[in-house]
Amino acid sequence: MTHRKTEGLIAAPFTPMRGDRTLNLDAVEGYARWLHRQGVVGAFICGTTGEGMSLTLDERRQLAERWVTIAPTGLRVVVHVGHSSLADCQALAAHAQSIGADGIACLSPFFFKPAGVERLVDWCEQVAAAAPRLPFYYYHMPSMTGVSVKVHEFLRLASQRLPNLAGIKFTFEDLDDYQRCLELEDGRFDVLFGRDELLLSALKLGARGAVGSTYNYAAPVYHALIAAHQQGDSTKAAALQALAVRMINAFLGCGAHPIAAFKWFMGHVAVECGPVRLPLVNPTPEQSAALETRLDASGVFEWVQRRSTASAAVGA
Repeated sequence: MTHRKTEGLIAAPFTPMRGDRTLNLDAVEGYARWLHRQGVVGAFICGTTGEGMSLTLDERRQLAERWVTIAPTGLRVVVHVGHSSLADCQALAAHAQSIGADGIACLSPFFFKPAGVERLVDWCEQVAAAAPRLPFYYYHMPSMTGVSVKVHEFLRLASQRLPNLAGIKFTFEDLDDYQRCLELEDGRFDVLFGRDELLLSALKLGARGAVGSTYNYAAPVYHALIAAHQQGDSTKAAALQALAVRMINAFLGCGAHPIAAFKWFMGHVAVECGPVRLPLVNPTPEQSAALETRLDASGVFEWVQRRSTASAAVGA
């Protein structure tokens, strides 16, 4: 099976919720339109940023159905189907195929963990087989799963056993491993880079596609960064990457969980997505005020506008 390479940014959307922390599916259409206007090429739903592991299986199905139904032409929808239960992964994968998703991705199981690359391939093989017509991406994020393997070794073995293997969502800092993945089998795989703060480093190695949280609201920064890199303007590209790092450090240093801080900011500048779910908690008013001050100092508001009161309705 031949898969097209991703060119550009894929956002990892937040899951819109109402004040009582139930799904707000009504907000998805406006959210998808926002991402499309921002020039991102896809939505990677129900992942880490989307609090996928805090959603029920039924909620994940409902969310996937809504995104696939309303996604504008040109906005791919990749559904994360990872779970600690293999049967649930398979059910989510089969559902994603049945509704016409553009691809699936799967984290490693993260409670009982696979003992090495071969066991990880065993797991992914059975998940991928539940949706044989969809491109399959292994979602590599050892900071959350505790599963650290050499991904180029995973690809080498998995390519022999997963006919629908498309590539990797590579959310880790091992750039040597990342480069080996890019080069494997004459560049066959779609290796999506997942660390927004290191995007320029990945571009220098040959990255073509990336998935990230901050592409939800700061895509213009990264589009300009990519353009500067492609034009050979290393000074401008480095300055834009430094701006992104300042922005991200403001979130990391505000005292709230980064996902909670990101989600608050999405409502501040683009689409109201509501609260996070326990065990995450929303930023306090003091944390939000301090964060906005640090974001002001980062320079991000030269690229991202605050929402006006008139556009503050959910899904605007």
